[in-house]
Amino acid sequence: MNGTIKRGTARRPAQPARRKARAPKKSWIDVAIGALPVSEAALRRAATWSIMGATTGAALLVLGYFGVPQAAAVALAEQVGKAGFRVQGIEVTGARRMDPMTVYAVVLGQKSRALPLVDVADVRARLRQYPWIADAQVSRRLPDRLVVHIVEREPAAIWQHEGALMLIDAQGRALEGVSPDAMPNLPLLIGDGANAQAPAYRDLLESAPALKPMVRAATWVGNRRWNLTFTTGETLALPENGAGRALSKFAAKEGATPLLGKGWLKFDMRKDGELIARKPGAGALRALADSAAARAPAAAPSPTNASEG
Repeated sequence: MNGTIKRGTARRPAQPARRKARAPKKSWIDVAIGALPVSEAALRRAATWSIMGATTGAALLVLGYFGVPQAAAVALAEQVGKAGFRVQGIEVTGARRMDPMTVYAVVLGQKSRALPLVDVADVRARLRQYPWIADAQVSRRLPDRLVVHIVEREPAAIWQHEGALMLIDAQGRALEGVSPDAMPNLPLLIGDGANAQAPAYRDLLESAPALKPMVRAATWVGNRRWNLTFTTGETLALPENGAGRALSKFAAKEGATPLLGKGWLKFDMRKDGELIARKPGAGALRALADSAAARAPAAAPSPTNASEG
């Protein structure tokens, strides 16, 4: 018996569906690094330098602890310097009046340029010896820079002494000389030791703020008291004791009836705070008992009740 066999297409077994490969999950550290505005390579370099610096410092401490000769520790630091930790640049900030070249000279005056061997405390101490520098902040910046921030003193007055003019700060410290043609608009203190009296003089003027812009100069007399010279030309002699009270009293009289710019030459308050005045060309002093008497100088000097001296 003949039979016909139909050939059909053989069914292939079903293939499992292929899954897409998943990207490895990033750690929070990788995410944080990716968010930084610097490249990963730069971060790696900074980390490398930091580790090397910390390792070097730790090695120096260990060597010192175990009594390794200082020369060996210095030699190790020098090798670190040759490896890249060597001062190649100096960054100076805050210097306005101070010459930056002076700062460079102090730093470069160190015995070694290897960054671990730069004595930042010594650099700071040397810089603070200069009159203009009130303080200095010195730090190392890896791999090869030293950063120096200068805090300068501020000039507060001009001191005239033995024919020379000198800028001084609020505490009376001399800063540098100044030319008569380039004097800044600062109070002028005259006389031997007047610079040391700068804080006391500042307190004196605070007792009569209205008179401050009218005072042109102050002379320290006999290392004990002040003579004030006003912009209108008159001079006021203040007592050794109670100068602030006397100046306040003078300011009150000036406010009630103007005295300055009215033809008087000199005012004297050294005797019991009493206001005495002298007109030009007169050898005697005249007491101003009330405001009415201060309106104008008398035609002739009246008898004095205080001597000038």
